[in-house]
Amino acid sequence: MTGTDFQPSAPILKVSGLWMKFGGVTALRDVSYEVPEKVIQAVIGPNGAGKTTLFNCISGMLGPSEGSITFLGQAIGGIAPHRIAVAGVARTFQHVALFKKMSVLENVMMGRHPRTGSGFLAAGLRLPGMRSEEKLIRSRALEYLEFAGLAGCAGVESGTLPLGKQKILEIARALATEPRLILLDEPAGGLNMKETEDLGELIQGIKKLGVTVMLVEHDMNLIMDISDRVLVLHYGEVLASGAPAEIKENGAVVEAYLGAEDEE
Repeated sequence: MTGTDFQPSAPILKVSGLWMKFGGVTALRDVSYEVPEKVIQAVIGPNGAGKTTLFNCISGMLGPSEGSITFLGQAIGGIAPHRIAVAGVARTFQHVALFKKMSVLENVMMGRHPRTGSGFLAAGLRLPGMRSEEKLIRSRALEYLEFAGLAGCAGVESGTLPLGKQKILEIARALATEPRLILLDEPAGGLNMKETEDLGELIQGIKKLGVTVMLVEHDMNLIMDISDRVLVLHYGEVLASGAPAEIKENGAVVEAYLGAEDEE
């Protein structure tokens, strides 16, 4: 699992005229945005800005009220999450969602499910093809644990890991689906400074593999350090977008979000 640095290229994801309404509440308002391939794309904004709702629409957890979402030229808005995962989109969640009674290795092996070919009968009868595939799944899962720095924890029950390692494990499991695009929803939440630094290095390593990263995060130091581009949402609308330095100097962003964070 090696990678090299990549330059931004054609859009991997295109969101056009996206609306998401929950009864009388509008969470996203006419959001249009393109994400280039092989970049770290941050999505920031105050609580309630629509960041997680956007991720839920992209990953198939929610069907948009209006608008379209295109991934690698394929319309994915409103289709089932497992089909979007097979297409090449993976995600993590604000609150860690692991199989906590399973080992670290078993969790990552579960992430290989969208890339397996053996059917139910082969699995039940333990046919040779299934045994060979399971060996490959285990081998690939160990590679992702090595990449994430968790190889030494492979046999540990995942629920016993500290929060920082649980979050890294969830990222490793998402990577095991072999995504072209990974959505990370507040991965630094609850982490200390050292854990956040390690997380930043891991995210940059993911980019070097050629995987596009979309990152929702409130840690502005992390955002400014590792992001190539930043999208700012405010009350469900696009407030600004651009390079981190541009966003940092954007008066509307400072007033609506960065300034408010500084005052707290």
